[in-house]
Amino acid sequence: MLIRKATAGTRPRGRSGKRACAMVRAALLVLLLLQGCAGSDRSSRTFVRENVDLAYITRVAVLPFANNTQDDFAAQRIRDIAATQILAMGIFDVVDRGIVDSGLREMAIDKDTPLDVPVVKRLGQRLGVQAFILGTVNSIGENRRGSFTYPEVSLTLELLDADSAQVLWRCSDTLSGYSLADRLFGLAPLDAFQITVDLLQRMLATIPK
Repeated sequence: MLIRKATAGTRPRGRSGKRACAMVRAALLVLLLLQGCAGSDRSSRTFVRENVDLAYITRVAVLPFANNTQDDFAAQRIRDIAATQILAMGIFDVVDRGIVDSGLREMAIDKDTPLDVPVVKRLGQRLGVQAFILGTVNSIGENRRGSFTYPEVSLTLELLDADSAQVLWRCSDTLSGYSLADRLFGLAPLDAFQITVDLLQRMLATIPK
């Protein structure tokens, strides 16, 4: 009889313990999801010119990016990644980088040359494009929360009409590799390359087509 009472007494405690564990797991999952949602949309700003149908743009040239960081090669790397992502996402056809740079040299256009309407129009005709992609690397580097280190990238992109030099679309955004789940479970964060790819995909997806 005593054994039966002891056994009967342990069952509610076992069910209660399982329920408590399930509630803790559920609470942790909700916390991770909320953290993920909070970190995914940080500082995105997008401009799209009204009453302009971008369907006429089929071919673009990705011009050299401006670099506001201490990484001397960041602009070159991210320019190449941006061109690849534009092609991979099927947004526009992209002129080869070598052809673009050759055209810039022939026309004596460098990063300090103002892109006024005559310059833009001549370059567009030279490269056979309807628009240009310009970019700025605002920041790129490693951040830290406690002992957890993660990369963060901030970019600005814009789409410039090759005939009028009007800005048709512009987007500024920031993405970090911080993840509460990675921090809690000791996992390595995404590296700067993957963060850059993800950020560019998110930004380019805002171009209306």
